[in-house]
Amino acid sequence: MSAADAVGPETTDKTMTNSEKIISAVLEMSSAMELGKIEEVLAAYERGASLVVQPGKTVSGPELREAFNGFISMKPKFHMSAHEVIESGDIALHISPWTMDAVDPATGSPIKQSGLSLAVFRRQSDGNWLMVIDNPYGAALLAK
Repeated sequence: MSAADAVGPETTDKTMTNSEKIISAVLEMSSAMELGKIEEVLAAYERGASLVVQPGKTVSGPELREAFNGFISMKPKFHMSAHEVIESGDIALHISPWTMDAVDPATGSPIKQSGLSLAVFRRQSDGNWLMVIDNPYGAALLAK
């Protein structure tokens, strides 16, 4: 399922399972990134969330905005072929293989990347799920 297949926030309602809400949150965030909507991207994360921007490098706080602005500048298009959600109370792990087609903003050259996303979510008091830890490079350990 591509991020473009995601629909707006109105899809998150009380009839959805927690797994469906989490998958919807991932797709909506990915779609927002494709559309360059930085505030919607950041709204998918808890304050203080951590993002792995490359294997071995994690950012949080104000650096999240900077990192996502960099990703948005590449005009990414995402495809996630499958989703798995493992829940334990108010915490959940979302796992998804992904591919990305993008453009290097400096050279205009095409970029193709793929990986395994591992994202930890926490249920908020309003029932929505926000990311706490986002590691799109979960498969990097397999290469070591």
